[in-house]
Amino acid sequence: MVESAVIHDTFVLERTYPAPVARVFAFLSDPQKKRQWYGRSEPSAEASLEMDFREGGIERSRYRMDERTPFPGSVLANEGVYQDIVPGQRVVLATNMTLAGRRISCSLITVELAKADGGTKMTFTHQAVFLEGADGPEMRKGGWEHLLDLFGKALAE
Repeated sequence: MVESAVIHDTFVLERTYPAPVARVFAFLSDPQKKRQWYGRSEPSAEASLEMDFREGGIERSRYRMDERTPFPGSVLANEGVYQDIVPGQRVVLATNMTLAGRRISCSLITVELAKADGGTKMTFTHQAVFLEGADGPEMRKGGWEHLLDLFGKALAE
């Protein structure tokens, strides 16, 4: 019998952005605005992002990894379903990630927004199971830290 090598992990990231809640929420919910930060995160020869932002709606992203990555030519794909949306307050997305067609993780992502000191406090909670061959919790956390930094830069433009 082969033992499973799954890893369970949860992390929480907090950021405060000097922008009103409505603007921050727009960068989560509007596909054009999301591409400004999410679409430039991966070293990729090709990238796509598709969103149907509503409860039950699908979000899909795909990147063909370029020569700067450990897996040049491989496709990294994410597919999620929006579970809960409260405009200006919360977004919950259940996702799965595949690398070269093989599922490597399943995640539940919760983004909460609140007014804070003339801006918006974002609390980002990532709960996941990492399957065999996955990037693992530390890489994923680092990836999301980078994405939230890009989020802040896109908001400031």
